[in-house]
Amino acid sequence: LRATADLVGAAKESDVMIIIVPTFLDSDNNPDLSIVESVCKNISKGLEKGDFVISECTLPPRTTKEVILPILENSGLNRGEFGLAHCPERTSSGRAIEDITGAYPKVVGGIDKKSTETAEAIYSVINKKGVITTDATTAEAVKVFEGLYRDVNIALANELARVCMELDIDAIEAFEVANTQPYSHIHKPGCGVGGHCIPIYPYFIISPLKTNTELLQVARKINDEMALYTVKLAEDGLEKVGMKLEDSNLLLLGLTYRGGVKETRKSPAIAIINILKNKGAMVFAYDPLLQADVEQFGAKYITLENTKDIDAVIIATDHKEFKVIDWNKLNLRHKILIDGRQIINPKKIIEAGYIYKGIGVNYANRGSA
Repeated sequence: LRATADLVGAAKESDVMIIIVPTFLDSDNNPDLSIVESVCKNISKGLEKGDFVISECTLPPRTTKEVILPILENSGLNRGEFGLAHCPERTSSGRAIEDITGAYPKVVGGIDKKSTETAEAIYSVINKKGVITTDATTAEAVKVFEGLYRDVNIALANELARVCMELDIDAIEAFEVANTQPYSHIHKPGCGVGGHCIPIYPYFIISPLKTNTELLQVARKINDEMALYTVKLAEDGLEKVGMKLEDSNLLLLGLTYRGGVKETRKSPAIAIINILKNKGAMVFAYDPLLQADVEQFGAKYITLENTKDIDAVIIATDHKEFKVIDWNKLNLRHKILIDGRQIINPKKIIEAGYIYKGIGVNYANRGSA
């Protein structure tokens, strides 16, 4: 195994080719397949009879048959003279090897029976949890649907969390109790959804297909709005000490989309920064994985030892480092904490003298009769 930038040469030397490149969205939220198409064009120039091509990248359903296959056939070979299958990666940032080798069954789907059987033979050697066989389009849909399920259910949790605030009850308590019923799986609410998967995949269905996808669109809207909702919580907290957002210094803890990973794509923290700045606030940020790199996102870098002028803190990422902060020792101008990830014990932070607000958290009424 060796790395090379010569894709055509690599294709000529290889019997099995695996495509795993990102699929982005354009400015109108339509799937941008240009990278996949470019790779396939290079492969087609080196494709030989008997070769086998696998796409592992997440793709809009029908891409393998309607986009990749025609490009590969420009090699002069016809389907049947080479194999083609979609075998979507089912990994999460930070644990790829574990996921690839046995966290979940591998899903494989070929453009024909022989391609499916070949893919099954390859991945059965790698994956300890076994291989599930289907066709290429179904395999594409499976990976996309996994992301859609999470996006819609997170949106439900976020909307119910806001409902709980109006009902003056604690969403965290309500969700935990509801989930004791085996058919209830309400997710955890938060300040938004980020990463290269969940915020992207809905548009693999919304944009290319004619089917009414109102639920998917509403879910995206709800999750995108959580950044603004989080800022509103900060405004409410500042109001309690007689301050306006435009006169305040805010500290954002975490810019990556998820704790423990150094990835900022579609991170709600970046949306929160932009909203705060547009409202006139001065924004500072600290992320243990990014350090001074936070400044490329429009916030001023600060450490937790230099917070004496900070009026409110917003936790946007569930980094483990934030779970062990000694809030009693943190020197702030005003003790206001907005927990966008529910990682801080409300009882302890309130006892430390903080004005505390969380997504759907109503600690005063938690467990009350």
